Amino acid sequence: MVEFVQRDTIAAIATPVGAGGIGIIRISGWQLESYAIQLLGKVLTPRVACFTAFRDERGQVLDEGLVLYFPSPHSYTGEDVLELQGHGGAVVLNAVLHRCLQLGARIAKPGEFTYRAYLNQKLDLAQAESVVDLIHASSIEAVKCATRSLQGEFSTQIFRLVEHLESLRVQIETALDFADEALDFIQQQDVAQRLATLWQDIARIEQASQRGSVLREGIHLVLVGQPNAGKSSLLNQLAGNDRAIVTPMAGTTRDTIRESLLIEGIVFHVIDTAGLRETTDPVEQAGIDRTRRAIEQADVVLLLVDARNPQASDSVMKELPQQIPCLRVFNKVDLLAADRPVEADACYISAKTGQGCDHLRRVLVSMVAGQVENSSAFLARSRHLDALRQAREYVSHATEKFAWLELMAEDLRLAQAALMEITGPKDADDLLGKIFSEFCIGK
Repeated sequence: MVEFVQRDTIAAIATPVGAGGIGIIRISGWQLESYAIQLLGKVLTPRVACFTAFRDERGQVLDEGLVLYFPSPHSYTGEDVLELQGHGGAVVLNAVLHRCLQLGARIAKPGEFTYRAYLNQKLDLAQAESVVDLIHASSIEAVKCATRSLQGEFSTQIFRLVEHLESLRVQIETALDFADEALDFIQQQDVAQRLATLWQDIARIEQASQRGSVLREGIHLVLVGQPNAGKSSLLNQLAGNDRAIVTPMAGTTRDTIRESLLIEGIVFHVIDTAGLRETTDPVEQAGIDRTRRAIEQADVVLLLVDARNPQASDSVMKELPQQIPCLRVFNKVDLLAADRPVEADACYISAKTGQGCDHLRRVLVSMVAGQVENSSAFLARSRHLDALRQAREYVSHATEKFAWLELMAEDLRLAQAALMEITGPKDADDLLGKIFSEFCIGK
């Protein structure tokens, strides 16, 4: 677990390692006015960019650049914050950082700036996590979802659910306090309706979170088919490079090969697998076993078929799980006559020449469009999804317990506790340490 101390002054380089035009050092603490005078030799005006020199202990200039001063509580961390924007060389940045340490700061731990923002109630926990998601977003759709969460849209919906739960708990607890006057039929109908509405609201947010989770994690697209159907050639065609070895020999691919692709703003993790067939070769069999495991984890399966012998893939089709979306792709059409039959639910391509591959990309995007539609999606993490699922299940249990108000009240309490884990758990230092350790040093 990462341990944080909030009251001391912290400093860190907030820009990536390496030479650049600009390098930024961020400092956070309390009463930084005197700190700034020693470092810069002047009094700063809050929230006004000032060009100045950064000086060493002898008053000599280390660098020149802009400085911004944000006094508490109107800053990212809620503390006094100084931001030094100088030249981006590693030596000069480290020299200025060393001077900051001489003046009493210490190097910030990963995520400590955002952790302090959380402790000072500038961000809740879901917003803090969205900072990391925004930094690591792999598509513009993911950026939009992370921005919505950072602006508090996800948290607002969670808080609204919590308020509804609290209101219901008050009604149930009041009935328990007056046990001789049990809820009458009208009250029960009212509670039942409110529980049903609450369940639907949780399910709606859970669905939006699942869509956002797909945007965050990407789509796992598994290429399957018989040996020599052209799976590796298709991976290379989609990736635009020779990622997989291609030979005329069947069974060349013995292990799964992964490549991440961005297609129309959606990340596809494409997995090339060993061809499915009966074999006595123990190495090839191990690859086939890995193929089957990859299929079980797939979001979409792309079944590649040699267009010259389409019936040969029937045995592979029987092995595919019916609950996973599957797209049949007939390959090697460049070797066929022009009057070949065409099936409406399939794609026809040549992985060798690229013929039909643009159409295949469009079909793949349309297949997953519903999963990644982002107008209301949030970049939820697995813990968010688990908490929403638990809350929904507790509410479902509560609807079955009108005869046992104590049990209903307990289910609603557990549902509320699960939702509160999303925005800010109580007494969960291990979880906090794990979450904020994912941040970079200067964040």
